[in-house]
Amino acid sequence: MLFRKAMIVFSSVLLGVVLLLLAMTITVQAWTHTEAGKVPVKTAVILHAVYNNLLPTDLKAPSFLAAKGTSRFERSLVDIPTSDNSSIKARVYKPKEEGEHPIVLYFHGGAFMKGYGNIDTHDNIIRSLASKTNSIVIAVEYRLAPDYPFPTAIFDGYDALNWTYDSAEELGGDVENIALAGDSAGGNVATAVAMMSRDQNGPEIKAEALLYPLTTFLDKEFHSRDVYSSGYYLLSRHVMELARDSYTPNEEMWQSPYSSPLEADLTGMPKTLVITAEFDPLRDEGEAYAQKLADSGVPVTATRYNGVMHGFISFFEVMQNGKQGINETANFLNQAFNDVPIEDDYELAFYNHGDFKSSLQDELEAYTIGSYLVSKQALSMFPFNFGS
Repeated sequence: MLFRKAMIVFSSVLLGVVLLLLAMTITVQAWTHTEAGKVPVKTAVILHAVYNNLLPTDLKAPSFLAAKGTSRFERSLVDIPTSDNSSIKARVYKPKEEGEHPIVLYFHGGAFMKGYGNIDTHDNIIRSLASKTNSIVIAVEYRLAPDYPFPTAIFDGYDALNWTYDSAEELGGDVENIALAGDSAGGNVATAVAMMSRDQNGPEIKAEALLYPLTTFLDKEFHSRDVYSSGYYLLSRHVMELARDSYTPNEEMWQSPYSSPLEADLTGMPKTLVITAEFDPLRDEGEAYAQKLADSGVPVTATRYNGVMHGFISFFEVMQNGKQGINETANFLNQAFNDVPIEDDYELAFYNHGDFKSSLQDELEAYTIGSYLVSKQALSMFPFNFGS
């Protein structure tokens, strides 16, 4: 009799667990059906977490996953003088080993505005690029709108470039190997700084890496701007319009080649990598910029990452596509520093995450994270105070 009761209890518990797992699976699968179509499960989970503000602000990797050993880099903050007799901050990652190292100036994303991005929010990308390229990486804290509208960010970037060139020997850097990189708004700043250096006979730029860049402020018809601009894909039309009003408050500013590089003469620009994301309102203008660079005789590599959203490389610790994106960026910079040529026949490439082992890992991680999010949302509906 006792054994029978135990089996009934066990069966009930097992049935409950199965039903709970089934419910969680159905819930997570429901997240993959978005307003603009179906997205991969890992992307769906990240989008749901961000959109519903479910990620903890102090999220850290478990200690057993932390990298062991001594850091190969020194980190410091520096003050860079600007041409308007002010100064900006920059964070410098410098290899400890002796030698002349390549230099990468990195410009963070964040809609050109205060409160949307800084060198801290993008520190994981900056650290990863430093490690993967063994370069001196300088993250520029350019001044932001609305206090500092266009063209302050571009002048700050160009001042940082000139300071870097002048300080290269002290830093242990190689002035023959200076590259620029940036994501989103920072991609816009990076390519504008490269253009300004070309126009003013400034330091020679070896290469530029642009991650899902904004390339024009003009009201152009881009399919991706219409389909993915609700905000669910991490960038909304409202934020884009707010950025334009704050950063370029006068309409004539939209026409400047340094705000809308897609409208500029692009001859003589450095070899360029452009990375775009399938579910991103900036996708089409980034790809149009890559095409125009190629048409202007600039060596270009461009890849659209399918199944992901704007800003996906910032999630490279938990997204395989993000990991591939940061690796492609580092490989491009390493090849540029080693003078590896880019093939003349430009063609947009597509990255479809298809490796079975990695895809299975993504699926398992997605459902694990999804289960956590479902549980967190369920508990938030019952705010019991068990300590009372």
